[in-house]
Amino acid sequence: MRVAVFSDIHGNRIALDATLADIAAHGGADAYWVLGDLVAIGAEPVATLERLATLPNATFVQGNTERYLLTGERPYPSIQDARSRPELLPRLVEVAHSFAWTLGAVTHSGWRDWLAAVPVEQRTTLPDGTRVLLTHVAPGLNDGPGIHPGLSDDVLTGIVGGIDAELVCVGHTHWPLQRQIGTVRLINDGSLSNPWSPDLRASYVLIEADESGYEVQHLRVDYDRAGAIAAVKRAHHPSGEFIISWLSGERAPWWSSKVWPAT
Repeated sequence: MRVAVFSDIHGNRIALDATLADIAAHGGADAYWVLGDLVAIGAEPVATLERLATLPNATFVQGNTERYLLTGERPYPSIQDARSRPELLPRLVEVAHSFAWTLGAVTHSGWRDWLAAVPVEQRTTLPDGTRVLLTHVAPGLNDGPGIHPGLSDDVLTGIVGGIDAELVCVGHTHWPLQRQIGTVRLINDGSLSNPWSPDLRASYVLIEADESGYEVQHLRVDYDRAGAIAAVKRAHHPSGEFIISWLSGERAPWWSSKVWPAT
């Protein structure tokens, strides 16, 4: 059994197509675990959902950006933040326009109800009996700082300790990770779109599993980032400059001044 695990597509259909082609080049996948942040903050939300819907044996979980789309909640800054710091007002307006743009696209195209049916967490079992928890941010959480290489084992123990699973797969922070924390193996697949500099390739995970156990492989895929940037410009996305800053490698991890190696 081969499972492809990826997340944080952010409406980047070009990165998604390149990743799916790479998966096919590795022999294909028997199942797909897609860990949230599917369409928001990207240029092609509808085309992305149409492609994801064709995947066989796909399991989806909700990301924080799906929650923003469906509930009307928004990320930082809040209205209260902008009232106390007026310099945040342009960012507040841009965030509102960005999510409204994506919500309009998925609602008009008939995908809103599909997104609303995606759960926050999913559970499954590998052929050797390993119990698996799939979630976007962390067990029991669909927002917040998430799981990244800057966290100590003690902190990660507090996040995954006591859960009813031996393998936890997450995304959200856009940084690949694989750590053994007690009896729990913790995997962050990274992101297909908007990865941290300096490695701007899409990242995903392949899991090879049978009755004797499983192996995890982190993979990187180059794709047409110039084409993705052009798609953002053609879409006249309200957060176009913000998205292009990711795709161009202008952003560094907020949680560390170091460049952490991919694992």
